[in-house]
Amino acid sequence: MELTRRHVLAGAAGMAAAPVLPAIPAMAAAPISDKQAPSFYRYEVGDIEVTVVSDGKTVFKLEDSFIPNAKREDVNLALDKAFMPRDMVTIWFAPLVLNTGGKLVVIDTGTGPVAKASSKGANGLFADNMAAAGFDPKAVDMVVISHFHTDHVNGLLTAEGKPAFPNAEVLVPATEWKYWMDDGEMSRAPAGRMQGLFKSNRGVFEAGLKKKVTPYEWGKEIAPGLTSVETIGHTPGHTSYVLASGSGKVFIQSDVTNNPNLFATNPGWHAFFDQDGDVAEKTRRRIYDMVVAERLQVQGFHYPFPGLGNVVKDGNGYRVVPAPWNPVI
Repeated sequence: MELTRRHVLAGAAGMAAAPVLPAIPAMAAAPISDKQAPSFYRYEVGDIEVTVVSDGKTVFKLEDSFIPNAKREDVNLALDKAFMPRDMVTIWFAPLVLNTGGKLVVIDTGTGPVAKASSKGANGLFADNMAAAGFDPKAVDMVVISHFHTDHVNGLLTAEGKPAFPNAEVLVPATEWKYWMDDGEMSRAPAGRMQGLFKSNRGVFEAGLKKKVTPYEWGKEIAPGLTSVETIGHTPGHTSYVLASGSGKVFIQSDVTNNPNLFATNPGWHAFFDQDGDVAEKTRRRIYDMVVAERLQVQGFHYPFPGLGNVVKDGNGYRVVPAPWNPVI
């Protein structure tokens, strides 16, 4: 139906002639909620069902040390461009659960129950959201760890310090295991964060997990359809994966980048989390050039949830194009 000038004027006149009704306050039909629905998202790679399970996020003030080789104003410009608050950094966490048909496989475990308590539920949500997605931790056959940072390994334990996946084999990168379990490396670690990581990792794996640990090498199929890929720099044994089944393939990038609005857009920036920034940058450019050339979908642990998308070249850096949400699997 077309609106003519006559219709508009007639409508305006009618509104002017209508009696003024008293204002009636709106009554809320239900109390306002302060929680989101359980956060998980499913998709298929061939015959393998992937469930992305949110562990939540962390938000902290931007310090100059966070990206030591970038100017603070340049970082703020990148945040502005991504419609994120200046002087604040947001990092998301998203472990995976793979149902291969024969095995139930978890990839990384989130920040853990201690973080859930200290963050007041902002993160440490993997166990809750995994249960909401219908998974019993006792049914998990394998837990695959990409590297030994707390947001990837601390969920291996319950709040009581017991194995969170009591029947699972725990697969770890051989190079990563050798580094963090080496007493000499621990003795040479700088005071502060690095010494704390050594102690934290020893604490996690000595809590009834050592007998469950199986180191794996790069370039091997370590679980059905899951091949390990060397992506060092972030840590000495940092590992990513190619998940392939039938004609489907996804690159699971672990921490090749942190927040992509900063580190995919600016691959030359070095996060203070990166143990060797120069090597991490070379790895980032090598991997992102590969996924661009092969048009591979990428699953990012630190991408905004649910973290699935494609990477395209954008000037001197890259841009992540999020995969559209699909209501069916």
